[in-house]
Amino acid sequence: MTDLLRTPERRTCERCGRVERHDGADGWRAARVGEIHCIHEWDIDGAFVPVSDVDPDAVAAEPTAAKE
Repeated sequence: MTDLLRTPERRTCERCGRVERHDGADGWRAARVGEIHCIHEWDIDGAFVPVSDVDPDAVAAEPTAAKE
């Protein structure tokens, strides 16, 4: 089992309202520009877990344990 690095699909600056979407290949693309001189405070908090040690494909492929 390997660790998987996840990236949020969308983020919004809490200061200026800039909205960015992750395109999966090249990085973040602005959907709404916001303030050019803002030091962005992204809305990603402790609820988002970027590293997952569970491979969803492997979990789906594992047989379920029989109840004893």
